[in-house]
Amino acid sequence: MSALCFSALTLRLAGRDILHDVSFEVPAGQITALIGESGSGKSMTALAAMQLLPAGAQMRGRITLGDQDLTGLDESALCQIRGRKIGMIFQEPMSALNPLQPIGAQVAETLILHQGLDPRAAMTQAQAVLARVGLPADQFPPDRYPHQLSGGQRQRVVIAIAIAAKPDVVIADEPTTALDVTTQAQILALLRQLVDEDGIGLLMITHDLAVVAQMADMIHVMRRGEIVESAPADRFFRAMQHPYSKALLAASTHQVDLIAPTAAPAPLLCVHDVRRSYGAPGLWRRAVKPALRGVSFDIAAGGRMGLVGESGCGKSTLARAILGLDPIDAGSITLNGAPVWRGGAPNPDIRRQIQVVFQDPFGSFNPRHKVQRLIAEPLHALRGAASLPQGAALRAMIGDALIEVGLRPDDMDRYIHEFSGGQRQRIAIARALLIRPQLIIFDEAVSALDVSVRAQILDLIADISARHGLAYLFITHDLTVVREITDDVLVMRAGQIVESGPTAQVLDAPQHAYTKTLLAAAPRLPQTHPE
Repeated sequence: MSALCFSALTLRLAGRDILHDVSFEVPAGQITALIGESGSGKSMTALAAMQLLPAGAQMRGRITLGDQDLTGLDESALCQIRGRKIGMIFQEPMSALNPLQPIGAQVAETLILHQGLDPRAAMTQAQAVLARVGLPADQFPPDRYPHQLSGGQRQRVVIAIAIAAKPDVVIADEPTTALDVTTQAQILALLRQLVDEDGIGLLMITHDLAVVAQMADMIHVMRRGEIVESAPADRFFRAMQHPYSKALLAASTHQVDLIAPTAAPAPLLCVHDVRRSYGAPGLWRRAVKPALRGVSFDIAAGGRMGLVGESGCGKSTLARAILGLDPIDAGSITLNGAPVWRGGAPNPDIRRQIQVVFQDPFGSFNPRHKVQRLIAEPLHALRGAASLPQGAALRAMIGDALIEVGLRPDDMDRYIHEFSGGQRQRIAIARALLIRPQLIIFDEAVSALDVSVRAQILDLIADISARHGLAYLFITHDLTVVREITDDVLVMRAGQIVESGPTAQVLDAPQHAYTKTLLAAAPRLPQTHPE
């Protein structure tokens, strides 16, 4: 039985065809995966199912829920279906949740609207739903706010809202993209449990083929608004037919060409017994929470180091300390023997030699400024130098930086919203390279990118590192990426480095129980690849 059915769906927006004759079903009690690159039309298909299309969208075809045609309903009737018959799990829970309302009230709201419960009964039921998704009231009181929860816990709240009214269909749009591997495994297991126990039809939108291989019953591949291949999951990975499907798989298993150093490099970054705690005794005697507990490691000149661990383990705190953005309580951090922190303050002479590339390039740029000004931002670190480029010299310098990352010099006159996600990340790398730092920190720099764009960015990082002898610390939760882009890896847990060594050695023969847990939680592609 099909819970949700798309029949010859065609969508036109702003004079351009977005979806072309899309037809597939989401059966009850099964997980249907819709995969493809960014811009392929996956999310627009989900919005069409919810009838939440942008103004001016022209749609043809049918979308049926059971025997009911959704395309002919007015807004009042659709409001009775959204949340009650079709639930939605969004990619970014912090954006999907109301920061001003406790989590219990947000789940209860769905029950009040769609089941007519009074507030007291709705709250009781909301607590039961939250407990079902792993947030029992004795550990996670319903009066907590979203900012008081971790990323995985917030995603569980979003799932609770989506399933509270027991819908027939749940649409999950990239539900685990930003989660670490252990949290991702827990969320995926929860989704599978809900499908098996409640018989819902789950439409999972993702670009992660390993997750698809682990979860999906049926797979539909979308490219440029069209379904180019459909097959049961086991047959799909055993005998892919379409070249685009094969290209996605090739990108998922892409191997970066890391050129080995010709000589033993000298130490560049030395982190020794670094400690950092948050909170301090005061009027209310707040407990001191250690974030870094004696972290020590070295990165050689031109070294390519990975850092992995769950959310909250201290990775970001360590990165901020290295960048001179967060003070340390004890220990030392030096670059070429000079301290990053000097006299309790960041050393400006060292900070200009370290740059960073963030996870979300759009969020790290000011959308009001053109690319030229955005890339030129690191030049503020050179204030006081004898001469800084101005006018034509500055444009030439920025143009060279854009060429180096595979873009055109005239891109500097455009705004950041005019670029794709991969192009924005190239601009972020150009910004980091502008003043020729010795070390770049990549903080989850490819986690939000689809597999083909990710492969291109990883190749770019490896190429730039080889050409400039650039060292980097690559922070990620994706163990596949760590294997591709690093020579050595650090495994962090609860503010400590629990295992370190050559990447292949650590990932192929882990010694610490925590490393083994991370590897066991990571989804894997099937071994039976198509020829």
